[in-house]
Amino acid sequence: MWDKAIELIKWVDTPFKLFEVVLLASVFFFGYFAWDSRTVILDAITQSSKVTTLKEINHLIPVATSLQKDLDADTIIVHKVNLAVNTRTTLFALSAKNRDNSLDGYKTSIFSKDPARNAAVIGMLNGEVVCVKHDTGMDKASDWVLKQGVKFICYKGIPPEVGDFDGYVSVGFKVEPTDLNIVKTRINLATAEMSQ
Repeated sequence: MWDKAIELIKWVDTPFKLFEVVLLASVFFFGYFAWDSRTVILDAITQSSKVTTLKEINHLIPVATSLQKDLDADTIIVHKVNLAVNTRTTLFALSAKNRDNSLDGYKTSIFSKDPARNAAVIGMLNGEVVCVKHDTGMDKASDWVLKQGVKFICYKGIPPEVGDFDGYVSVGFKVEPTDLNIVKTRINLATAEMSQ
């Protein structure tokens, strides 16, 4: 084996031959690397071309209604988000009694001057279910939630995967739930159903 290596070194007596050996070694290395990692590369290519979006409103409402019933929540609001232009649009709002159309189409910024709200958005971007006490109105949607008597809210991005953020669901409670793990799990399941 060492004899072959010494013969190769003796054969490389010009810059062109050196370039040729380095080029062939590089091509061999990258070819082997690509072949060895073919499944990882293929998965990366197919995942990047998969775009998730929110389902249509007529598919979202039954999922939200089921979520509200299962968690005994007082409010559910589903927002569509466009991070590129920093906007959120309210798709619909459900109170304990019925659907309230007064918030449909309401637009506001997703990031604002409120650090708590910005932290919640970042948490949702990281795939977390963010649950916080709610006692101040920041916009029309927050004021509506307060009028419903809500004091505790959980937020979750749609779809639930980290980094994807086409919208989010806000689940409001008059009293903080005793088992937040069950609440977070059920919200995760619902947000997975809300994306396509």
